[in-house]
Amino acid sequence: MFQFGKLHGKDVKMPIHGLPTTLLCLALWPLWSLLMPALCHPDHSPCRLGLPDNIEDLHLNHNHIQTLQDDSLSRYISLRTLSCADNRLETVGSKLFHNSPHLESLNLAANKLHVGYQQTSLALLTLSRLRVLDLSENQLTDNMASVLLQNMTSLEYLNLSRNLLLRLDESSFGDLHQLRELDLQRNMLFEIDASFDHLHKLQRLNLAFNYLPCLVDFHMTQLVVLNASHNSIEWFIANQDRQEVFKLETLDLTDNNLLFFPFLPTHSRLRNLHLSQNRVSFYEHLADTAAYPNWTTSVQFYNLRGNMSNVTAKLWDESLHGDISSLDLLDLSGNQVGYFPQGFISKMPSLARLRMRTNCLEVLNLTLEKLPGLLYELDVSNNMLTELHADQGSLRKLGNLSYLNLSQNDLQSLPAQLFSSLTSISSVDISYNRVGICPLEEGGVGMGGGGGCNLGRLPSSAFVGTPLTHLELSNNPELIIGTRSILPASLLHLELRLLDLRDNRLTTVPSAQANVLAPKLHTLFLNGNTFNCCQLDWYRTFERAKTVTIMDLSDISCQDLTKRTHRVMLVDSLICGGIEVEYPQSVWQAVLAASLDVRVELWSAERPWRKVQRNQNTTVNPGSVLVKVPLRKAVSSPSSTCAFTV
Repeated sequence: MFQFGKLHGKDVKMPIHGLPTTLLCLALWPLWSLLMPALCHPDHSPCRLGLPDNIEDLHLNHNHIQTLQDDSLSRYISLRTLSCADNRLETVGSKLFHNSPHLESLNLAANKLHVGYQQTSLALLTLSRLRVLDLSENQLTDNMASVLLQNMTSLEYLNLSRNLLLRLDESSFGDLHQLRELDLQRNMLFEIDASFDHLHKLQRLNLAFNYLPCLVDFHMTQLVVLNASHNSIEWFIANQDRQEVFKLETLDLTDNNLLFFPFLPTHSRLRNLHLSQNRVSFYEHLADTAAYPNWTTSVQFYNLRGNMSNVTAKLWDESLHGDISSLDLLDLSGNQVGYFPQGFISKMPSLARLRMRTNCLEVLNLTLEKLPGLLYELDVSNNMLTELHADQGSLRKLGNLSYLNLSQNDLQSLPAQLFSSLTSISSVDISYNRVGICPLEEGGVGMGGGGGCNLGRLPSSAFVGTPLTHLELSNNPELIIGTRSILPASLLHLELRLLDLRDNRLTTVPSAQANVLAPKLHTLFLNGNTFNCCQLDWYRTFERAKTVTIMDLSDISCQDLTKRTHRVMLVDSLICGGIEVEYPQSVWQAVLAASLDVRVELWSAERPWRKVQRNQNTTVNPGSVLVKVPLRKAVSSPSSTCAFTV
């Protein structure tokens, strides 16, 4: 298959279609020199390769060839593919291909054809069966390209990327009536007036990384893929008068200057719409004349050439969006969307992936928006969300939703049974929020907000009934689940594979939960918590499991009772006197509080680091926490124990 170029500006390479697999690659200079007679240099000498006459595919890439003379290929009448990319090629003999009637694919990329383009054009005129031509990266200008492409009536795939093209018109590709795929990325194009009108078979067009200011009167009904990403496009306006169904399936307008959602064809099959990294917003609110009495309610589109009538349109006219009923992917990441126009989402019943990362959303109401039941991925991360509303009916309709990203917002509460109602959910990211979930018994969060929610607390039933395998709970420092629990009990019954608990206030992972998680988890993140050095049984449990990879293990630290910090993986149990006691999390937090009044009583020890067992005769004041830790020898005394009184 021809790779027209991955979306979002990736480079593309020209293909070889349906050609024999017998390839002879002369990519290295030593190999080339072995084929040459003595004192023969390919830059200057009319050398013969001495290859079998019936060779079909010849690759001479990455050599130092400057010229291909008339008789260089005269013996190889069966040649179908010739690749001479990345050489120093300046020209080819005008009769080079006279004995190559079967040549179908020619790759001359990354050379210096701008030097002798006129003679090279004479050679190309004889290739009546050529289907694939790569002239990329040859410093070709508009006029040079036009000369080289004269009478190329059989050409189907053309690569002119990485040249010096500035302007194209109807004469640029005048003879390319069979052209199906055209790559013009990474030139300096700022005008393409009517240059593709006669290319009725063109299906894939790559205009990425140029300087196009707009695409208006788009009427290429036969086009399937259009990549116009990384330009300066402010307007995309399709011809609204066309009644034919546009075959366009993928439109990539990533990284442009769009202010408005594109004005798409009235009838289309569009499945993938990439609009990330623009300035798109919706303006339906401007229709409220009471709120905005001085705002205009319409916009005029002027055609400066005067050969097309001007258009005046209402800013909130839903019909301007065109036909989006077939959309599978809508990517609006990195724009300025503050809300969706009424009924906008419902016009996309086939939508499976909605990406709204880095916008201006403050409230998301899943009930009012009527998200389609086919939705598989929803990403609203890095917005300004403070509220997320949904009733049980709308959640049940999202039975296909598997990926949900709510991270980097300001959410403090989520609807009751949010996750348990999403029966296919497998990955949830609620990191970098102040999130809590209403306990099950308090009922759902309706249209009015998060009334009754215990903010910052996850109930044990938060994820009951969900098929989660990936969970992000990082950077929720206000998160509270329970005094002896880091996770809701409902999660312990799931087949969780990835768990991210970075940057919270965890002091331990209770042994019971570590034992349940260890056989299931594959990936675990825990850095950024203040772990208790005397409660590290969880670390040894995960270490013994072998199947768990703690990705940030080398960065995870803990504190002892003197507030000294240690690397978890280097902690010796002697720091805690050779014993570990699993205290309630709230108790350990109290011990670490900065305002503690600590009284230390020292008894001498024979050795500074010997293990000390519990002393049954030690007395502690009421309300105190007694922790025995061995200390470095400070005074001459027979034994050493610290009694910390809180």
